[in-house]
Amino acid sequence: MNTPADSATLKQLDRAHHLHPFTDLHTYAEQGGRIVNRAEHIYIHDTDGNTMLDGMSGLWCCNLGYSQQAIVEAVYQQLQELPFYNNFFKCSNQPAVELAKLLSEVTPPQFNHVFFTNSGSEANDTNIRLVHRYYDLIGKPEKKLIISRKNAYHGSTIAAGSLGGMAPMHKQVIGLDYVHHINQPHWFENGGDLSPEDYGVQVARELEAKIDELGEDKVAAFIAEPVQGAGGVIIPPSTYWPEVQRICDERDILLIADEVICGFGRTGKWFGSETYGLKPHLMTFAKAITNGYMPLGGVMVGDKVADVLLAGGGEFTHGLTYSGHPAACAAGIATLNILRQSSIIETAASEVAPHFQRRLREFEDHPIVGQVRGEGMFAALELVKDKASRARLAPDSAGAVHCRDRANSNGLMVRQTGDAMIMAPPLVCSTGEIDILIEKLGIALDETASHFGVK
Repeated sequence: MNTPADSATLKQLDRAHHLHPFTDLHTYAEQGGRIVNRAEHIYIHDTDGNTMLDGMSGLWCCNLGYSQQAIVEAVYQQLQELPFYNNFFKCSNQPAVELAKLLSEVTPPQFNHVFFTNSGSEANDTNIRLVHRYYDLIGKPEKKLIISRKNAYHGSTIAAGSLGGMAPMHKQVIGLDYVHHINQPHWFENGGDLSPEDYGVQVARELEAKIDELGEDKVAAFIAEPVQGAGGVIIPPSTYWPEVQRICDERDILLIADEVICGFGRTGKWFGSETYGLKPHLMTFAKAITNGYMPLGGVMVGDKVADVLLAGGGEFTHGLTYSGHPAACAAGIATLNILRQSSIIETAASEVAPHFQRRLREFEDHPIVGQVRGEGMFAALELVKDKASRARLAPDSAGAVHCRDRANSNGLMVRQTGDAMIMAPPLVCSTGEIDILIEKLGIALDETASHFGVK
């Protein structure tokens, strides 16, 4: 910034004028928070002089950390040449064209077309438009209903929030009445005495039951994250996705994979759909497509849908001013080039992620850890007071909140969702940096156990 200000002044101005997302606005106006002012590699710094290892990759998006100068240069050069022009009225721009081609090369083979947005929320709004338009064009206009999962996160616009299944969001707004929800594949929370494998089949078949309830002739699509990220890093049992794929294939239901968090290397492959053997018809992306350096999202449109849209004729009456923004697309190109020309995804999958998951399993014997779960470069620890009964540490997730705060105070940025501690460190971490994360997390767990009197 060209206008330096002291930390206290910034915090006062922030409290006075800035309304923050997913925040208790009254509490924040009184207490304020942290002002992050710089970052490098996997570390963030605030105006009070604190340094934190970023165990969340920003907001699941800075997979390559904060020191990717090639992305910065690509954006700068594009702003010098063409800072903006829209993609309406039969117009395009070179970065949008080139990024569309690159995306068709790195995504699964059924994807050869992309619709650009500015975020995952807008991309999931777009999915609704695409699904409805597709079925209109093939003469099935009654297929309008969409099934999602409880505790899923698909964005926070009205439409994307409706697709998601987070109860607090649904309580504050009237959502779309054509979105219906089934249970999430959360074995630790809901599996009871069933094995994970038996539970995976059982919860997957709730999709089939819901289709029968609503009518197959009315259900258009099922949307889901390969791994539910913001919902608590919910790793589905191995039996879950094969059963869901079977149901969608047999029932003429479009499968939408929301890859906003899983995409671009997080699960060990380019996309979570590849990790779990899915063959979606539509795929949502955002976040790591630009390493978080510029806002960009979109939908990869599979050939089954794209062929109908292209052949059907008539205007697709949907678009966004900044769809395919040249500077954002330049950032996307630079990010994909880094991923393709390096071995970052492969090294994370073969070396860093196994070390990360192995070290996390050391906490399985910790007195307040009921479950450790993870896939690739993200994971969650469920906190409990009693392992056998799975009783929680405290009401209203106060145990996990305390643990998060202790980790933050000790220089580790991780999040709390429900009673779980969740983390998604950058793919560019070294195994030594993973060890630092584990050490700091262990201190937070010990302090939390002591605070709640668990030995």
